Amino acid sequence: MTHILVVADVPRSTHWYSDVLGAELFREYGTSAVFSFNGSWLLLVEEGAPTPDKPGVSFVPPDPKAASHSFTVRVPDCQAAYETLVGRGAEFFTPPYDWGAEIRCFFPDPDGHVWEISESG
Repeated sequence: MTHILVVADVPRSTHWYSDVLGAELFREYGTSAVFSFNGSWLLLVEEGAPTPDKPGVSFVPPDPKAASHSFTVRVPDCQAAYETLVGRGAEFFTPPYDWGAEIRCFFPDPDGHVWEISESG
């Protein structure tokens, strides 16, 4: 499965996805970048108007204050993953929160796509 992420600035997001998140850049073409991450593909694209194969639908970056989806990455140690990502420049909403059955925390990419790291309790 490939997840298409609409971003405002592909070079800025390419840096974030490779250097902060740790995704592997597979290739770049035109104004797009393809990453391999945790068994999935991430395709970063610039916003765009409707096309003949998606009439009436524009691709736009997300509203950073309203998430319609998020990506969850299961980790063995949420605190350690949090510290690693903070060290790389990730900006979390809060430190890891212990819910009892799960420890988790959330952070946005430069455009507001929401990522979560989660440890089973």
